[in-house]
Amino acid sequence: MQKLQCISPIDNRVYVERPLATDYEIQNALNTAQRAQLSWAGTPLAEKIAIVHSAVEKLQCRKRELAEEICWQMGRPIRFAAGEIDGFAERALAMAKLAESALADIHLAEKPGFKRFIRRVPLGISFVIAPWNYPYLTAVNAVVPALLAGNSVILKHSAQTPLCAERMVAAFREAGLPEGVFQYLHLDHRDAEQLIISADVQHIAFTGSVAGGAAVETAAAGRFLTLGLELGGKDPAYLRADADLDHSVATVVDGAFFNSGQSCCGIERVYVHQSLFDAFVSRAAAVIGQYRLGRADDPGTTLGPLVRASAADFVRDQIDEAIRQGARAHIDGGAFEFDQRGSAYMAPQLLTNVNHRMRIMSEESFGPVVGVMPVADDAEAVSLMNDSEYGLTASIFSSDAEAAITLGNQLQTGTVFLNRCDYLDPELAWTGVKKSGRGCSLSRVGFEHVTRPKSFHLKTDI
Repeated sequence: MQKLQCISPIDNRVYVERPLATDYEIQNALNTAQRAQLSWAGTPLAEKIAIVHSAVEKLQCRKRELAEEICWQMGRPIRFAAGEIDGFAERALAMAKLAESALADIHLAEKPGFKRFIRRVPLGISFVIAPWNYPYLTAVNAVVPALLAGNSVILKHSAQTPLCAERMVAAFREAGLPEGVFQYLHLDHRDAEQLIISADVQHIAFTGSVAGGAAVETAAAGRFLTLGLELGGKDPAYLRADADLDHSVATVVDGAFFNSGQSCCGIERVYVHQSLFDAFVSRAAAVIGQYRLGRADDPGTTLGPLVRASAADFVRDQIDEAIRQGARAHIDGGAFEFDQRGSAYMAPQLLTNVNHRMRIMSEESFGPVVGVMPVADDAEAVSLMNDSEYGLTASIFSSDAEAAITLGNQLQTGTVFLNRCDYLDPELAWTGVKKSGRGCSLSRVGFEHVTRPKSFHLKTDI
């Protein structure tokens, strides 16, 4: 029997081992989901919302245990791990509240002799493929709206975070969700691909790499499925001359280095007005130098290991190549005790003298490094921010909100931030452009992607 193994980045030992689903188990899950969805679709929305509230409570009651599992599975420092469960609750409850209006019938203007309205109806079975970097926060974006809309859901989580899928499904079952409406399957890539090809699945929500998104599109070709793809990012931040420097430094550094930089919407490149450039670099380097790199299970650690050694060495190679091409490193890696090539423990880094011919400024890093460039004005900043194959979020730091909106209109991105970054507001649409993906989750708009419109045109005067 084939098995899934989660190797903890903390000590490189097997933390979780699970058997992969057999062909029989996969088909049984599809059959069960299909049968369960028919009755679930007719369940009153108020009952669905109550189940979501109850499931959230059950997960929050286990927050400490779940935080420890997150820490050991993917390496987030234990002092921060519980925050993910709070974030899960925030998003789930926000979507439950929005569902009441987002899923309401759209009634048209009265027309004598007719009754006309548009109803949003579920698609059927939603197959959600979730990543390891924010295992609960990424999954909730797709799972909860799909359930509220009346779909059944099959969740495949990353091999790095299999317990998160198990815990989510268990919480919803304990909350009273009917059997078969929400299930998990531990799958390899081949079986996940076969599930996408299956005629039983009507919706795919994938969060992961660009290559993974392309593979999903290829597998789904000709199926005319509804696809939601949240892929990579190389998200920029821009400090205008009127930015509050202290706030900007603290926010950008946190946005670049939280979760060891392993965030699709983390800051990976920074453009600073030339009048603030030297001050920004010196202050940012000082803040970065205060991080404590260490084991994620140590409460004193503020920067944990990357998910695996190969991921850390990939980022190190980007940095080394940039330095050979003329970049200047501002952080002494030797000051970080745990930093060691060939391990998942990697010191943070800030680079200047960088340009867009370097991979560090064009290729997604997904690690604790950021490149910083000076710019002369807004026009140069916008040109550089848009010079990317990605477009998930972009952050502007300024005291002029109207100027930020003007710049935001020119940016090729799914979300524009002012004076903040690396955050998902569940009432706003979460979407990307270019290679950052397609589709939308969260907000009222997100419900449109887990339902289809059905028109009712009733002649009543016969």
